[in-house]
Amino acid sequence: MLKANKNTLIITSIITLLPMGIGLFFWNRLPDTMATHFGPDNVPNGFSSKPFSVFGIPLFCLAMLWLAAFITSHDPRKQNISSKIFTLILWIVSIVSLIAAAIMYPFNLGFSFDISLIMEMLLGLMFVILGNYLPKIRQNYTIGIRIPWTLANEENWNRTHRFAGYLWVFSGIVLIILGLTKLLPPIWSLLVLTFMVLIPCLYSYHLHVKKNL
Repeated sequence: MLKANKNTLIITSIITLLPMGIGLFFWNRLPDTMATHFGPDNVPNGFSSKPFSVFGIPLFCLAMLWLAAFITSHDPRKQNISSKIFTLILWIVSIVSLIAAAIMYPFNLGFSFDISLIMEMLLGLMFVILGNYLPKIRQNYTIGIRIPWTLANEENWNRTHRFAGYLWVFSGIVLIILGLTKLLPPIWSLLVLTFMVLIPCLYSYHLHVKKNL
């Protein structure tokens, strides 16, 4: 799998490290201690040194990229993981690195913008995309809803992922709407994310119990 997707791995690795070049370009304008984590009120609640922010975060993302590629390529059922899904995972990690830079650098350079809106919009879009891919994921040990009942039964896997796909697309749209309208406090976005994880697991367990009655 790694050989077949070698070019994608190289391209996404380069993109993952791009924030290092951006950080070097703005090095003299960046503060020695940089805000790297933000609360739902857009107030920074986590800080790191400039070297770690510029070099450490992209390198950490690169390590996660290669770890994801290595684990996926060594899955006992890797033949069930399509090249499209593998490529999607690599691109998600590299884009996360770019998003982190797109938020961190402007803020530390003195620009003011709605960080929570950006995060909710991007999360919503990501889950809409993932929701469309979920039903296409075949049974494996690396990617998907990997709980005992889906791994033990292929029909359970397929039905759970089909159900979760619709749910994730719907929830992604809800996150986008919540971000745009600000009708509800940020805690509701967290509740939506919890709902997205918990409900498919309960549905899978329901299928398992129903099958064994």
